Amino acid sequence: MGTGDTLMSRRGVLRGGLTLGALAFFTPGVFAEQLARTPSLTEGPFYPDKLPLDTDNDLLIVNNSITPAVGEVTHLTGRVLSASGEPVPGVVVEIWQVDGKGVYLHSGDSGRRQRDSNFQGFGRCEVNRKGEYRFRTIKPVPYPGRTPHIHVKVKKGDRELLTTQLFVNGHPQNARDGIFLDIRDPLDRELVLVDFKPIKDSRLGELAARFDIVLGVTPSDAPDAPRRRR
Repeated sequence: MGTGDTLMSRRGVLRGGLTLGALAFFTPGVFAEQLARTPSLTEGPFYPDKLPLDTDNDLLIVNNSITPAVGEVTHLTGRVLSASGEPVPGVVVEIWQVDGKGVYLHSGDSGRRQRDSNFQGFGRCEVNRKGEYRFRTIKPVPYPGRTPHIHVKVKKGDRELLTTQLFVNGHPQNARDGIFLDIRDPLDRELVLVDFKPIKDSRLGELAARFDIVLGVTPSDAPDAPRRRR
């Protein structure tokens, strides 16, 4: 299989180009090559040092507030899969990101700059039996030194299985972002690039983004995920 075919299989299968079931049916042994593990990336310095009281999967509304966060509303969905393509049960997906002003929910950042108090900044979602998760958030924005990105962590209980980041596909600042460029394998880079697509007929101009996560092994056997950078 050539590089172009490999790229299609590793990115296309996970991002909707072909269904896992159909491809496996027509291509014997396909999972061994096509479900490459999602790259591990740094947690960074701004994982919340104090979690908000509201940690659900809707980052646009804090508790019972009626005022939503500022930003492009994005429905982020995906699955958590094993290397063989099976849903991984019993895991929780966490995300955190800057608000529309480029400020994290962290005292080291929001203590110095004014943040959008209507943006939750952090959320959790337990996967369903199909391994699916869902968040409502905003499209990430750049801030000094970083291209737009969303931090992602997968946990089983207190055990961290993977920490990574997803990036906006096609954003020009990707080419200058040190964390993104630290992913040496161009095929691995494809696995963390996400399309943010307009939702048809949305009156609010909402976006849809899909990020499937592949763990190298099943959670019961998984070691703590290594980090490439600190």
